[in-house]
Amino acid sequence: MEQLLAGLRAAGEPTRLRLLALLVHSELTVTELTQILRQSQPRVSRHLKLLCEAGLLERFREGSWVFYRLASNGSVAELAAVLSGLIPQEDLVIARDLERLEAVRMSRAEKAAAYFRANADEWGRIRSLYVPEDKVEQAMLELGGTGDMELVADLGTGTGRMLELFGPRSKAGLGIDLSPEMLALARAQLAQQSLQHCSVRQGDLYDLPMQDGTVDLVTSHMVLHYLDDPAASIAEAARVLKPGGRLLIADFAPHELDFLRDGHAHRRLGFSEGEVNEWLADAGLNVGETRVLPPEGGEDAKLTVLIWVADKRGSSPRTTKASIEFEGVK
Repeated sequence: MEQLLAGLRAAGEPTRLRLLALLVHSELTVTELTQILRQSQPRVSRHLKLLCEAGLLERFREGSWVFYRLASNGSVAELAAVLSGLIPQEDLVIARDLERLEAVRMSRAEKAAAYFRANADEWGRIRSLYVPEDKVEQAMLELGGTGDMELVADLGTGTGRMLELFGPRSKAGLGIDLSPEMLALARAQLAQQSLQHCSVRQGDLYDLPMQDGTVDLVTSHMVLHYLDDPAASIAEAARVLKPGGRLLIADFAPHELDFLRDGHAHRRLGFSEGEVNEWLADAGLNVGETRVLPPEGGEDAKLTVLIWVADKRGSSPRTTKASIEFEGVK
């Protein structure tokens, strides 16, 4: 009762209701919220603090930025969803806020598109070396299992494409990446796909911001070859998987294209099937199928893609609401 009353008291103010109406649509920084609300940063920060203390909002830091979004876990998270749903979208003040929100999201998308254009040639050159990406994605979908999931986590999420693929199958999706530029691009992509239940975070693949045994599916799409210690990343992915949860890894088979190491920061020139299988087994996973996708596109295409499937040992638990933990949120 006390938590419910605290949540109602915190929401019972015009600016704080406006914040709930905005944050149900998108995660936003204080700066973006001040632009939308036309209020000072100290005032907006004070309202956000009260809403976070009441459990209606979640707060997380990404470098020097702090993002806010509607609470997804906690005893009053359902109250936050109910209250935001009751706010009339046709109200003049709310309608203007939502117009300014759309302008902020368009600005994000434009910056993300500019970053993508600046790097598109290099990405396109690498993709021309192996099977078309849509075939890799189709294989990932086929190997990801059937049925709905509570939580999907994508490691090294990049543009957020894996969340776009698996988001419709899950109640929540979380992408982890170190690059602020890629996270900005992923947020823009997810917003365009109306995947509000999916979010991205800046984080370390060796120290994931999730509790043990909370994730139904972990994906790692063309990430391992950038890592200093891919085995440690696999072990960390296994830690957050539920018993019976699945890990999908897509990466290159061994190759000799040294320019990828020199010009594209590839730490490893591919992995053998047995090497990754050993890491999976050491992490406590049951190794399943390895899908082989030979290169297509002529003599320039020289990279074979391998997709490993592994499940965490133990029976799959009865479906419950997943628990995601990161800074300040449980």
